[in-house]
Amino acid sequence: MSRIGRLPVEILAGVEVKLSDNNHITVKGPKGTLERTLVPEMKVEVEGTTIKVTRPSDLKKMKALHGLTRTLIFNMIEGVTKGYSKTLEINGVGYKANKQGKKLVLSLGYSHPVEMEDPEGIESKVEGNKIIVSGISKEKVGQYAAEIRFKRPPEPYKGKGVKYSDEIIRRKEGKTGK
Repeated sequence: MSRIGRLPVEILAGVEVKLSDNNHITVKGPKGTLERTLVPEMKVEVEGTTIKVTRPSDLKKMKALHGLTRTLIFNMIEGVTKGYSKTLEINGVGYKANKQGKKLVLSLGYSHPVEMEDPEGIESKVEGNKIIVSGISKEKVGQYAAEIRFKRPPEPYKGKGVKYSDEIIRRKEGKTGK
């Protein structure tokens, strides 16, 4: 049995979970509402203050989907109560970020500023050389943070670029003369 899949998901206080036909789940909480259609093969049951996920067979695919389905439900409940955030750091001379309304404007050493529009339900803040991306959907927060990082990934020689705050850049030694 899947070690993660067999764990029940606790429904926290102030969270409302609705399960309709073909495994369409709606989670409503203090921070907002999330909806998702889960895999139809998985059996999802709401029992009081817990949600239990069971799988139809022991096929390898079903074992993988079992843990995934449980984790997706858990992340939705966690998102509508606490929310998610990722912190990015900008390193490099002249590299900086500004916020103009819902636009994030990045100066990353290109001949033009890079402008990024905040997606629906995602908010970004700039504090010095840090960019904080936050929202209720773990998937969307991670995706937007990855798109920001992709604009100028950190390079291994001087460490210049946009990196996650907990990311460690393996540094390389430069050329050596004879």
